Amino acid sequence: MDNVEQEKVKRKEGWERDLLEKLATASIIEQRRARRWGIFFKLMILAYLITLMVLWNPELISDEALKATKDHTAIIEIKGVIADDSEASADKIITALRAAYEDKKTKGVILRINSPGGSAVQAGYINDEIRRLKEKHKKIPVYAVVTDMAASGGYYIAVAADEIYVDKASIVGSIGVLMSTFGFEKGMEKLGVERRLLTAGAHKGILDPFSPMKEDEKQHVQNMLNQVHQQFIKAVKEGRGDRLKESDDVFSGLFWSGEESIKMGLTDGLGSSSYVARELIKAETLVDYTQTDDVFERFAKRIGAGAAAFVSSRVGLEAAPSLR
Repeated sequence: MDNVEQEKVKRKEGWERDLLEKLATASIIEQRRARRWGIFFKLMILAYLITLMVLWNPELISDEALKATKDHTAIIEIKGVIADDSEASADKIITALRAAYEDKKTKGVILRINSPGGSAVQAGYINDEIRRLKEKHKKIPVYAVVTDMAASGGYYIAVAADEIYVDKASIVGSIGVLMSTFGFEKGMEKLGVERRLLTAGAHKGILDPFSPMKEDEKQHVQNMLNQVHQQFIKAVKEGRGDRLKESDDVFSGLFWSGEESIKMGLTDGLGSSSYVARELIKAETLVDYTQTDDVFERFAKRIGAGAAAFVSSRVGLEAAPSLR
């Protein structure tokens, strides 16, 4: 091949190489552009979701953090049934209590209670922790303020406070313990259904709703409930001290209006959270320390609650001692 032909081949190869380089460069530029647009759209979607979360959950943009920079009264909400998977679980309430007491700007703590009761264990945990924190932070008073009700487990928590304030129409008391199930054995006989329950352990089938209740098992459960009841009574007596006017009814499980509860020494007076913060704690600014689930946690719990409700409807047994 002569020099002229070699030169033509080189030019052709150079042209092809240039073309390939240009195509490769254009492809890289296009990929980068697509990546940038992808990031842009993802950020837009994220911003949209955050906006929806804020609109759905306005407390995300509350001014509690700004309030906490000055002397204040800490508020902790205890709402609904007291249980380990609820908003009024011991974990949530105790976490809020510790945060409130550890804040150097906290001048007093208010437990704002609206609860019919719930788990004896969870209420006991909270009662114990309030007493521990009171001993550790003696200069920070803690008050319970009852809105609609502080019954059973709700009252178990309230008695740990220094004083309890109510509305005249609040429901207070129900110092008792229960455990509920049902008996379906006679209905099964009428339907001609045979119960086949296999157990290892003489009493493993205790409280089975489809089997007759044995007298010794009934007595065993009653003894356990009586023991938990005495624990509740002990907490009330320790919390209320000489203020409590004992009678045959006070520990019977009955409940009373807020007005009557003051006469009985179950509570100390009429007053709202604002009143207690302003007149007793002398720190009118209220800061909410209540621990709440975020949006995603609430959604997950709704799914879990639905599954639990389905199982419960098939089993029909409330097995734990309950302060309700």
